[in-house]
Amino acid sequence: MNISLSELRKNASIKGVILGIALTVLSVFSYYFIVSIAASFWTISFGPFLFSAVIPIAIASVFCTDLRKKAGGFWTFKQAATGIFVMFLVSYAVKFVTYDLLFTKVIEPNSVEKVRTVMMDATTKMLEKSGADQDKIDEQMAKMEKGFKDQEEKSAVSVITGIAISLIFIFVIALIFAAIFKKYPPPVQISDATV
Repeated sequence: MNISLSELRKNASIKGVILGIALTVLSVFSYYFIVSIAASFWTISFGPFLFSAVIPIAIASVFCTDLRKKAGGFWTFKQAATGIFVMFLVSYAVKFVTYDLLFTKVIEPNSVEKVRTVMMDATTKMLEKSGADQDKIDEQMAKMEKGFKDQEEKSAVSVITGIAISLIFIFVIALIFAAIFKKYPPPVQISDATV
């Protein structure tokens, strides 16, 4: 079964909406994990990596495999890249609207400040436990403070630049996933059997 490009885009868009919702749920959980549950520097540092990289890659892989099945089990690199890019693009749009705009601007407008407080406290405790001197701790806190301040103060240009960089990143990741998940049909063998 060969699927048309428009049908592939439609299926990819549906998967993208589902993936975007899943990414939003994971992002919200990661936020509350950082500010409420995580206690040590290591859980605060590596917990979000699990929720923002490992689990999303696993979910995206399952969705790519399912999308390939809907395409008939086989698809060329171009079909895979198109379908996966559409899926990732739609999921990015859903997550951007639901998490980056709705959650962080309306539901939890002080999210950056809360994460900053937790991260700085955990980092200070870790540095103190490791025996770092106060100058080194102050230097690290100043670096973190600058990073969080940059994150809070976003201009329209920085938002547009961030979106453009994200689109390029999505395209590159879609190409990588397409290279992994492409599957050409087996070659047709012509039988030389004569009767």
